[in-house]
Amino acid sequence: MSSPLHSQTLEPWAAVPGEVADLCRPHLGEVAEEMIEEIQRGVPEYARPLDEEYVRMVRLAVEGALRQFIELIGDADASWEQVAAVYRDIGLAEAREGRSLDALQTALRLGARVAWRRLALEAERHNVSRRILSRLAEAIFAFLDEIAAAATAGYNEARSQVAGELEHRRRRLLDLLLADPPAAPQAITELARAAQWRMPQTVAAVALAERGEQRYAHPALPPDVLADVNRREPCLVVPDPDGPGRHRMLETGLRDWTAAVGPTVRVEEAARSLRWAREALVLARRGVLPADRPVRCVDHMPTLVMFKDEDLIRIVGERRLAPLRQVRPRHRERLARTLLACLQSGFNATEVASRLHVHPQTVRYRLHQLEQLFGEELYDPDSRLELEMVLQVHLFHLAEEDAQADVIALESPRRPAPPSPVAAASRP
Repeated sequence: MSSPLHSQTLEPWAAVPGEVADLCRPHLGEVAEEMIEEIQRGVPEYARPLDEEYVRMVRLAVEGALRQFIELIGDADASWEQVAAVYRDIGLAEAREGRSLDALQTALRLGARVAWRRLALEAERHNVSRRILSRLAEAIFAFLDEIAAAATAGYNEARSQVAGELEHRRRRLLDLLLADPPAAPQAITELARAAQWRMPQTVAAVALAERGEQRYAHPALPPDVLADVNRREPCLVVPDPDGPGRHRMLETGLRDWTAAVGPTVRVEEAARSLRWAREALVLARRGVLPADRPVRCVDHMPTLVMFKDEDLIRIVGERRLAPLRQVRPRHRERLARTLLACLQSGFNATEVASRLHVHPQTVRYRLHQLEQLFGEELYDPDSRLELEMVLQVHLFHLAEEDAQADVIALESPRRPAPPSPVAAASRP
């Protein structure tokens, strides 16, 4: 007989003489009752005397297993399907009730002990040899393995179905949270309950991108983080993002990803958080913002605002930085960096020198040049913020252009050097 779960023939049954089945068959009812009593004493989860349907199911499982076992002794090719289906259903029920298989496995062991004790007793009464009793014991515990395997298969099937449905609901919930305009609060609450997701007070959206072309595994994040890394623009929704350990959790779980964390908002504003996260992600991938760990939007708001409309910043920059066009290009960049450092340091020459790694006297010399170029406008408090913004964007674009030029130079095929006059003259 071949089990639907195993391809090998179950030899232990074939080794037990059919006469043993004839000896045991009249006592199956008593054995079943004793097995049920032992199971209900030893496994509290199965002691439900007031649940008639549950009592019926336990009896069906025990009696069916006993009958199947006796049939196998008499006929090793007897069909396994009926009892296998019963134990698959038991495994399904255990999973759907949210229990592990521990209780079922304990019940099977207790039942097998009772079956062995009673069936062996009947066999001994009829002077069955010890060799046959040994084969009977082997057959009982091999049969136990088979019905346990059937229950495990049903359990795993149910767990897979539940996990798949739960994952589907969580993806729908993620879509609903990030909808723009926002979804109805009641719809979000109902779907959150179905997805087993506790509604938080606040959330933050996280925009993700894989580093380079290498594909990475799913981020290692706790189950309360809603994630979908398979969509065109992968993202997360993190509940209570400012809670203890949450920043560290994102750094650890997203170490293989370029990530940007949007501002903390109310649940119904998750789409706004995602918009800023995506803005920050673009800047991180360009190198404007650091990308070695998740970028937090709240730590880079000035940069995000500056790069929100680069065309406008460039237009303003052409006007505000026009005085720099009066000097040579290489010196122009040095003056621009010095001016930015001065604005950020309150025109403290010593601090500027430390930032730029130059001598303070060099800073004073450049500052004197800047005063000549910009005049009184250089110290106008109303102009400083605007000037600082356009300088940051201007200097980043210069660095970006230099990097692109370096790439082009590396990728361009090198032309062979012309032969030297000496080499040419030496040719025949």
